[in-house]
Amino acid sequence: MALSASDLQTVYSLLVSSLSADESVRKPAESTLAQCESRHGFCSCLLEVISAKDLASQVDVRLMASVYFKNSITRYWRHRRDSTGIVNDEKSHLRKKLLLHLREEKNFQIALQLAVLTSKIARIDYPKEWPELFPTLAQQLESADTLGSQRLFMVLFQILKELSSKRLSSDQRNFREIASHLFEYSWNLWKTDVQKILQDLSGLSQCLPSNSLVLQQDNLLLICERWLLCSKIIRQLIISGYPSDATSLEDVCTVKEVCPLILNAIQSFLPFYSSFQEGNDRLWEFVKQVCTKLMKILIRIQERHPYSFGDGHVLPLVLDLCLNKITSPEREIMSYERFLIQCMVMVKSILECKEYKAVLTGRVINETATKWEERKKSISSSVADILAKILPNERITLLCNVLIRRYVILTANDLEAWHQSPESFHHEQDMIQWTEKVRPCAEALYIVLFENYRQLLSPVIVSLLREAMDSCPAVEIEITPRMLLKDAAYTAAGHVYYELSGYFSLSDWFNGTLSVELSNSHPNMRIIHRKIALVLGQWVSEIKGDTRKMVSCALIRLLQDSDVAVRLASCRSLCFLIGDCNISEEGFNELLPTCWGACFKLMEDVQEFDSKVQVLNLISVSMEHAGEKITPFAKHLAEFFQKIWEESTGESLLQIQLLAALRNFVYSLGYQSPICYDMLLPILQKGIDINNPDELNLLEDSVLLWEATLSHAPSLIPQLLDFFPYLLGIMERNFDHLQVAIIIIEDYIISAGSEFLNRHSSSLAKLLEGIVGTVNDKGLLSTLPIIDLLVQCFPMEAPPMIYGTLQKLIAICLSGGNDLNPSTVSVRASCGAIIARLLILNTSYLAHLASEPSLGFVLQQAGLSIDQNVLLCLVDLWLDRIDSVTAVQRKTYALALTIILTLRLPEVMDKLDEILSVCTSVILGGSEEASEEDSSDTTSSSGPLSEGFEYNGIPSKELRKRQIRASDPIKQLSLENILRENLQACAALHGQEAFNAAINRIHPSALAQLQRALKMA
Repeated sequence: MALSASDLQTVYSLLVSSLSADESVRKPAESTLAQCESRHGFCSCLLEVISAKDLASQVDVRLMASVYFKNSITRYWRHRRDSTGIVNDEKSHLRKKLLLHLREEKNFQIALQLAVLTSKIARIDYPKEWPELFPTLAQQLESADTLGSQRLFMVLFQILKELSSKRLSSDQRNFREIASHLFEYSWNLWKTDVQKILQDLSGLSQCLPSNSLVLQQDNLLLICERWLLCSKIIRQLIISGYPSDATSLEDVCTVKEVCPLILNAIQSFLPFYSSFQEGNDRLWEFVKQVCTKLMKILIRIQERHPYSFGDGHVLPLVLDLCLNKITSPEREIMSYERFLIQCMVMVKSILECKEYKAVLTGRVINETATKWEERKKSISSSVADILAKILPNERITLLCNVLIRRYVILTANDLEAWHQSPESFHHEQDMIQWTEKVRPCAEALYIVLFENYRQLLSPVIVSLLREAMDSCPAVEIEITPRMLLKDAAYTAAGHVYYELSGYFSLSDWFNGTLSVELSNSHPNMRIIHRKIALVLGQWVSEIKGDTRKMVSCALIRLLQDSDVAVRLASCRSLCFLIGDCNISEEGFNELLPTCWGACFKLMEDVQEFDSKVQVLNLISVSMEHAGEKITPFAKHLAEFFQKIWEESTGESLLQIQLLAALRNFVYSLGYQSPICYDMLLPILQKGIDINNPDELNLLEDSVLLWEATLSHAPSLIPQLLDFFPYLLGIMERNFDHLQVAIIIIEDYIISAGSEFLNRHSSSLAKLLEGIVGTVNDKGLLSTLPIIDLLVQCFPMEAPPMIYGTLQKLIAICLSGGNDLNPSTVSVRASCGAIIARLLILNTSYLAHLASEPSLGFVLQQAGLSIDQNVLLCLVDLWLDRIDSVTAVQRKTYALALTIILTLRLPEVMDKLDEILSVCTSVILGGSEEASEEDSSDTTSSSGPLSEGFEYNGIPSKELRKRQIRASDPIKQLSLENILRENLQACAALHGQEAFNAAINRIHPSALAQLQRALKMA
């Protein structure tokens, strides 16, 4: 039943009750309001409450009404299958009412909520259902006061923002049409407002505070808000209202018109930064905001329309201003970091813009394409000329020096932050966005500048480095500007190691200055020590020969420093050094005890998650590097891991990292891994238990650790065997871990064999039956080798255990499927090979399985109607697929076909010629197929201990797999002998007369080949 105006008071009362602190009043009101959401007229009632003038003071009620209004519109504006939604008449009323009320709404939060909601409606309804949207807004703007125009510009901006995000070409054409109509009005208002704002700011900066000035200031701030919205609208119109000129190569004239005036506005507003810095916070905040916002608009325009921005009346002016503010800022601008950052971002964007670089193209044959490339080359060349004029060598060198000497250098605030929390200071340098702070932004700009002018700047950096080292000797311990300059110079050298390595040797640098500085243990040297640690990590590819051992020792000493920031920097660089392929194992392994001892101590001293992960990474990388040589230290490592696991209870993110480290621990220990089982198995058991509260986070890494543990176990102890039912629980929920689960099952079969089957046959059968027939072809192709392995290793025991799975395999074999899909073809071929193997190794069981009534039910469920013996259907499959399977599968098919000859199936005699033809081809092609199998056996896994060798008398998993493959009965059996014997059995079973008649139907040449093949025995 629809709501009407008579229900307005009821809706209002419910809204009031929904704000009550009394739960007994609030809950029923919320429930009733939720039930009303889908009723016609509910949104109209809410909008009446929001817009009621007599409720203007009840902001909380109106705000709650706007929340319910937003929820109802979001859910029911579009027609839904379970609801008719909001009817068209009510939609028309709501659209008109929204625009009329928005211009009068005084509460900013409600106005913003309604503006965003209007934009969502416009996204759905414009232009088909709401063609009058923009004419209505334009009409209201003409008669609106300052507040009304500000609110209308708010909704206009939200609408444009929403419509510009639509990606269909028709929607983009609509937006370009909107832009062509709106731009002139918005731009003229922008120019008018900026003049008024600047004029009023000038007057206010020269007057003493008074009540009249406060009113004037309030009105001015409203105009300022409208003007900022207008600026955003202009940005949206230019960015989304035209295709990028980088792809269209068409000038966007509005860029050339707008950008110079925006730049002039920035220059006009900047002096007011200091005027209002003391005594007028609101205007000071506006000035700070506007200069930053306008520079961001210029950056976005440059990114979207680089060629138009590269015009001689735009690019030089903008770049010149930014360079001047960076290199020669006024004293008060130095504290205006947000603006300086945007200036650096602009310069960086221009320097790395690919459209401004020389176009390198090959020969283009197409004439249109040639003209296109020539035009791009012409534009790029003209922009390059402009950049060359505004960035001569002297200015580039100056910019480089200023960035390092003024902005990269540590400030007093940085040093204080370091002193208060070294750990937080270290991570802040890595985690902070480069556009948020001046120093990382300056470093980013420096790197791009160097990339563009490396030949010019390389000598500059080398000279700066030498100057810094000369002015601040290695023995100096006071934190002076000279020491901070050295730190900045080291930073600069670290970022561009790839070029500086051609100017001086890291070995000479380390053996000379750096070693002396590292030997100075004064607390103030932490600044230089931390930077040396970071630089060594950046220059790791240049650390060669005997220097590697000395650098490793130096970093491990820094890992024991008293300052946490220094230790964490060393920790990171050691990871890089160990991970480098050139490091000497012998030289580093003797340092491992000291390194791990320092890591254990560092883990105790740090508090933050990122610090602990960093330490775990170093331990993990070092274990991986050392391999089996970690065995003497396994006890200490196990104790460390046990302690960290217990301390990290409830911190699943840290435990995930710990599980990854434990996996490397197991890899490194190899078949010595049982020495850590007391620590490892309880952790593993908790991780693979789906009833564990943290299983959602830990399960994936725990399953990987489980597989690693099994793969590197010399034998499976009872506790590991007891874990298998957990796999059933994991796979019953979903198949996200199917690939790893298959490897785990394989590990159990290979390592535990009969004992595993005796203990977990029911779980394994249930698991395989759940997989087969449920997963897709890719999942089946991963699973079928496990079933084949079971039948091969346990031909008598396994089939009765997995009879349900085997029935499904028969159904897959007989289901046909899409022969054009390679995966489907492979699945059927593999299923056929498993059934063929079963026929060969356990003929009586397959005959029993094929005659089971339950198989008929499985086939019926699969939509198959079989009117002949199932074994004969399988014969058709083997005959049909013989040429599209692997060598082992071909021999398996052929052996199965010879077995068929001995069964009491009279229809076999009609297929005798085909069966003998297949067997002949397999026999004659046997040597070629054998070589194919031998070559396939040479492949092995790439993981630790995967080579086909023994380890201390224990065969590796890969070697055990090869031994199983080598002992495969299919390989051992002689197809020639079996065929000869089974032909005799066939003649005796079906009668010599019928057998001779079938033989006589064979083509003479085929018969001759058969005779030749049988003589090869």
